Amino acid sequence: MAIVQAPPIRDASPVRAQRDTAVDLVRALCVATVVVLHALMVGVTITPTGPVFENAAEGTAWLMPLTWVAQIMPVFFVVGGFAGAVAYRRLRGSGGTAVAFVSARIHRLLVPAVVSIGAVGIGLAMLTVFGVPGEIVQVAGFRYSQPLWFLGVFLLCQALLPALLAAHERATLRSILVLVGAAVAVDVIRAATGAAAIGFLNLAFVWLALQQLGFFLADGRIDALRRRTRTLVVATSIATLALAFVVGVFSPDLLENLNPPTAALLLVGAAQTALFSLVREPLTRFSRRPRVATFTRFVTARTMTIYLWHMPVLLTMAGLTALAAISFGMPLPEPSSTAWWITRPLWIGVAAILVAATAWSLAGFERRRMPQPTTSNRRVWQAVLLGLVAVVLLLAAGTTVITAAVAITLITCALRLAGRDRRAGASAVGR
Repeated sequence: MAIVQAPPIRDASPVRAQRDTAVDLVRALCVATVVVLHALMVGVTITPTGPVFENAAEGTAWLMPLTWVAQIMPVFFVVGGFAGAVAYRRLRGSGGTAVAFVSARIHRLLVPAVVSIGAVGIGLAMLTVFGVPGEIVQVAGFRYSQPLWFLGVFLLCQALLPALLAAHERATLRSILVLVGAAVAVDVIRAATGAAAIGFLNLAFVWLALQQLGFFLADGRIDALRRRTRTLVVATSIATLALAFVVGVFSPDLLENLNPPTAALLLVGAAQTALFSLVREPLTRFSRRPRVATFTRFVTARTMTIYLWHMPVLLTMAGLTALAAISFGMPLPEPSSTAWWITRPLWIGVAAILVAATAWSLAGFERRRMPQPTTSNRRVWQAVLLGLVAVVLLLAAGTTVITAAVAITLITCALRLAGRDRRAGASAVGR
């Protein structure tokens, strides 16, 4: 598939020359929400046979209503589509190419991934050497792998962004309706056949449709709607979602609608996008306050580093907590107990500090200057494919010393492909 060089923009909507601080704030809050939610989920208890690492939220009464607020992935992909459209249009306007855009996205996403996966692989090897039971090492690798679905899906969405933005500019409504229709069709087929694996096709259709919605936001089309219309979109989306819960079409636990994704997330994304548009002006003013702006800038510059490192930090905290409890004979509160909730603010606060410190020390990899990008459409798609295979490997087999080594090799090859072929450059100079 070729990466499409889109035609000139034909609508009159402005392309913002400066960063949209409200969009950046929303993205930063999404990342922070993910860290807090996962901090609540990482649990450890001490049993007569040793420490047990578990999902502290599994089977609890409080998780389901929390997901109605904490399910922020739809709006994250919407603002990702917004930011990507603005960045690509700016690049295109200055003479840049779609291949250069995708190459830069590969570099920005995969360079911090190499560091994170490599460090986790080394950490798992050290745990094995020090005699940590294999089951605990396996659980740690599995927990690290779980959030990596986002890396693979976001890489795919960004790789397809130039082509889908071109489709948006040629056939605005048709392009998004095709994606939405495909997502709904997958849900219908999955429900009719009982084949759960079919649902994983929505790892593409659902998130690509939400990215496509971000293009409408970038065009100014959503903000141009009457407030009454946007309010109606929010109300209708929520009402439809509630009805789908009642009749059993979707689970009321929005995290269950994440793996694999369902069309319920499209309704969530529509409501979140319309709500964002309604509060955009006051949110923009709030985002420009000095402390808020400092928080936003910190997270924006380190988004992938925070995402890729928050689980290793949380798992390390859980491991040290278990070690301290065993060494000093301290009891650990049962998950969801009163004592557990009392200790959560401290737990989350320490996690936030450690994740921020880790991101601050390692963000240089994410902000590392990209080498000259390739001009080859074939090479850039090979790079995307290798990156996706690496992520799928870790998701399917879990992170182990071996899978981490293989994934690092694949990602390193992907990064080399995304850079300019030196031999081709030398040949051109020779000619």
